[in-house]
Amino acid sequence: MTLVSILPWIAAAGLLVFALVVSSPTNGHIRGAWLFPAGLAVFFLGWSLVAVFTEGLFGFWTEHTRNLWGNQIWFDLLFAVGIGWYLILPRARAAGMKPLPWLVLILSTGCIGFLAMTARLAYLEERLTPKSTG
Repeated sequence: MTLVSILPWIAAAGLLVFALVVSSPTNGHIRGAWLFPAGLAVFFLGWSLVAVFTEGLFGFWTEHTRNLWGNQIWFDLLFAVGIGWYLILPRARAAGMKPLPWLVLILSTGCIGFLAMTARLAYLEERLTPKSTG
């Protein structure tokens, strides 16, 4: 197996672990949690730059227009971004974030921008949440 065929399985396992952790009823707010999406954004940006330099700036479009599965994946990504935008926008506004620059970043970079926005939102919400003096 090649790295390109193994990484999707690793990413899927990572998503499953993440989903289970955040779904846990005992999962409280963790200070500094914004570092996780920030780190993922940096990692994914690096990975994407490798893809751009290796496959070209619009290599993704070839994949999404190749066949019905490529179309389906493109539609799925667009729906996921739309749902995520709908869900994050009220919290982002409440934290004082200006939506338009983030929307431009997300539409330009996909989940790289979404991860960065999520990190910024978590950071701002952490700053707005009073520290417990337990």
